Amino acid sequence: MDGEDEVPKDRQFHAMLPPSLRALVAAIAAVALTSGTVLAVDGNDALLNLLVRKGVLSQQDVADLKRELAASGPAQPVSVISAPAAQTGAPSPAGAISADAARCGLAFRIGVADFTPFGFVDFTSFYRSEATGSGYPTAFTSIPFSNGATGRMSETKFTAQNSRFGVRIDSMVDDTNVLGYVETDFLGNAPSNLGVSSNSDTLRMRCYFADLRSGPWEVLFGQGWNLLTPNRRGISPVPSDVFYTNNMDGSYQAGLTWGRQAQVRAVYHAGEGITLGLSVEDPDQYVGGAVLLPAAFQASEVDTGASTAQPNAFPDVTAKAAFDTTTVNSLPWHFEVAGLVRRFRTVTYSPASRSDTMAEGGGVSTAVCLGLAKGLTLVGTGFWSDGGGRYIGGLAPDFVVKAPDSAGAYGIGLVKATSAIIGLEYVAGPSDTVSAYRSNVGIGQRYDTMPGGGYVGYGYPGSPSTNTRTIDEYTLSNTYTLWRNPGYGALQLIAQLSYAQRTPWYVAPDAPAKADVRIAFLDLRYVLP
Repeated sequence: MDGEDEVPKDRQFHAMLPPSLRALVAAIAAVALTSGTVLAVDGNDALLNLLVRKGVLSQQDVADLKRELAASGPAQPVSVISAPAAQTGAPSPAGAISADAARCGLAFRIGVADFTPFGFVDFTSFYRSEATGSGYPTAFTSIPFSNGATGRMSETKFTAQNSRFGVRIDSMVDDTNVLGYVETDFLGNAPSNLGVSSNSDTLRMRCYFADLRSGPWEVLFGQGWNLLTPNRRGISPVPSDVFYTNNMDGSYQAGLTWGRQAQVRAVYHAGEGITLGLSVEDPDQYVGGAVLLPAAFQASEVDTGASTAQPNAFPDVTAKAAFDTTTVNSLPWHFEVAGLVRRFRTVTYSPASRSDTMAEGGGVSTAVCLGLAKGLTLVGTGFWSDGGGRYIGGLAPDFVVKAPDSAGAYGIGLVKATSAIIGLEYVAGPSDTVSAYRSNVGIGQRYDTMPGGGYVGYGYPGSPSTNTRTIDEYTLSNTYTLWRNPGYGALQLIAQLSYAQRTPWYVAPDAPAKADVRIAFLDLRYVLP
């Protein structure tokens, strides 16, 4: 209007804003000022200057806002959710449910128990230069010789059988930590026509146990890795604390001392890194399919690899002592020694002879897991036994049935079996682990001459090539994590290259002295978040 000063457009806009809307804008500006991690100080000033120029706020509004903020104290940063550490296929041995797992919805609670699901999906391809006829796990005693058809045929297969799923359940009952653990895969018994169309691999129980710990005492019952299996730390039953290599092969490494079986175990944590354990476990009178039994002997008394219904005299008993320390180089060092006691029995019952024969077998194992440098670990195992072949992956018989004596009674002849593994495992980075192992298995011979001529037992003159004397394996494996996200899991690429050879006790004229195989595994694994 003539004679009056013109009001700037921004002042006009400011004057048109109702007080309630101006208060709301001021509140939004206050949030921006207090979010120190969202906008820098310079950015805050630029925002306020822009609001003043546009007439949204006046200079008096800004001055009042800054005065109120100064009186309320320093700004608090906005919290940011960070990615969790690397995750593995099995849960932490500590049993605690991480905040990241809870945020991702993996853990849940029912009553006083915390449930943590875990597992992975595997797509595995494998190649063997000779056909062992064993499927996914390598049958080392079936490596064929080059003078037969299977020794001149290679095999290539795809499978998802090694995929796993499990759940860990943690709770407290008074002063007792209670752990329930179940782990499954799809390597169970399957019909012979499985691979034709459906490929419906059978779900099987790997581990299913309850573990109770109160003070220094710990009690486990159910099925788990047996006490003779080497540990990486302590005498923990959780698979992540057990040494069974980083290989993809379902048979792990030739020479690994292991078993998963029903047991009752008591462990005492003595302190200062010392742990003592005693386990009573499911027995098995194992002779396998390579032992030649006397024709008149009742083969149902022993496990020939075709049935588990044979009688057993007494449970297998294993004791272990472990020592863990970090005093050498501030890295974890683990030492252990274990002893095994077994009892075998055969009965002769006929009109001519009635006898009951018993034999005591056993063995000693040792293992170390030593941190040599950051990320570099030396592992080593050794096993010496007289009647302990079952615990080398069933590669050796526990005993043979001897020829009948003058009264017609059959005796028991224990078979010596040894194994050893030496290896290095190197964590090259957060996403890369390289492992190398060399192993050996030695199987003794034990045989008798029958009264009418001929032999019975294992490793006798003229025995078939299935009577293995030694097995050696060399392995290089690598696990590389392609990506990892706390909300979506991880994607890994796992590769294994192995060379294995075996020698028999008897080599026929013009026959090869050894059988060997080259093995390659390539696996794409999705680890559940």
